[in-house]
Amino acid sequence: MGALRKAKVALWGEIPATKAEKKLLLKIDWFILSFCCLAYFCNYLDRSNINNAYVSGMKEDLNMSGNQITKISAIFTCGYIAGMIPNNIALLKFPPRIWFPFTILAWGLLTLGTFNVSSVEQIYVIRFFQGFFEASSFVGTHYILGSWYTESELAKRSGIFTASGLAGTLFSGILQSSIHKSMDGLRGIAGWRWLFIIDFLITLPVAVYGFICFPDTPETTKAFYLTAAEKKLAVERLPKKAETSLTWDIFKRVLGRWHFWMFSVLWAISGEVESFSTNNLFGLYLADMGRSVAVRNNYPMGVSAVGIVTTLIAALYVDLTKKHWHIGVWSAFIGILSSSLVLAYRPEPLVFVGYYIAGGIYAVQAAFFAWANVICHNDNEERAIVLASMNLLSNAVNAWWAIVFYSANFAPRFERGMWAMIGTSIALVAWTVAIRWFQRRDAGREMDKQRACEVAEE
Repeated sequence: MGALRKAKVALWGEIPATKAEKKLLLKIDWFILSFCCLAYFCNYLDRSNINNAYVSGMKEDLNMSGNQITKISAIFTCGYIAGMIPNNIALLKFPPRIWFPFTILAWGLLTLGTFNVSSVEQIYVIRFFQGFFEASSFVGTHYILGSWYTESELAKRSGIFTASGLAGTLFSGILQSSIHKSMDGLRGIAGWRWLFIIDFLITLPVAVYGFICFPDTPETTKAFYLTAAEKKLAVERLPKKAETSLTWDIFKRVLGRWHFWMFSVLWAISGEVESFSTNNLFGLYLADMGRSVAVRNNYPMGVSAVGIVTTLIAALYVDLTKKHWHIGVWSAFIGILSSSLVLAYRPEPLVFVGYYIAGGIYAVQAAFFAWANVICHNDNEERAIVLASMNLLSNAVNAWWAIVFYSANFAPRFERGMWAMIGTSIALVAWTVAIRWFQRRDAGREMDKQRACEVAEE
């Protein structure tokens, strides 16, 4: 294999065998990845804006105190949990080209409504329903990606998708900083309120794009840009799987396999190792230290930038090696190191290093959801539920975990949270290795069955 070909395989997966497949892959990359990444970008933009607004004047305007910002996050998480499985089941019952854009439009309108709130209690209500509809984006997209891409293509696409969400977080900081500087007070509206208006205006076109162009799944697609031959090829290029349906025996199929139990707990653990960054602890640290609004919004962007780079590198590594579990061990190491640096507390440059390298933990998202997609590929309904249950359990834990360990009034040191981070990082190594053992055991059993069939045929 030449150097150029090796580079192409490393960057984008196995090169399609035919020109027809190459053309198909280009089309689905463009229409699926562009929509899913834009949607997730807006998802994180509309989700993280509350933290940027909080440190940019919302706290003072609404007379917020104590851990109310943490409660907002917890209530959003409750809505997110409530919507997780219903949204993924909806993707099995309704065309994704309708359901996805509908949920985007719904959470976009709720984002717009936030600009006019007059109390924190109103934000509580809005954020619950916003969380419910935003639940469709993350696990729903991983289900769709697993429906269209082969194993050698999947982790990279999952990595690009995850990176788009981190870009939304990064852009939210840039946007709020710019708005606070140039639009604060414009037409009598505070800068933090303008943030929600502008976020809605960014989100609306993405929903419209989805209604027009999203292609559903290979078996059901009616996309105008795919020929009949391409629709057939989209199904044939994927591994054969059993015929399954959404019937009552789904409970037996899901609960009777280790996939549901092990992957759900895996992501619950991973989510808390990730919570270093997802709870914007760096922003709260900077606010508590009395830094300016610009610093509070701009400095944490580096965490997202680190997350984008490490996510893409990890995705390339996984597609090349198929060793998803290595990323779990790596992320656990980063969790322990970053927590230790923040616990040290002084000198401050080391605290900054701790917060920034914690962005590398985001790499587990693409790796672990691609892993679950690969292992559950043979059963569409199980795959949809397992992916949803992973994020559901993670957010169910995070709903109270953030309050117990990362409440805003624990800033700037978050000592309790840092020790919890070290504990979950150690647990992540153990659980990742356990899943790898189950995967190898099942692969061995499958090989034994194939040999037995070959012997019987002889």
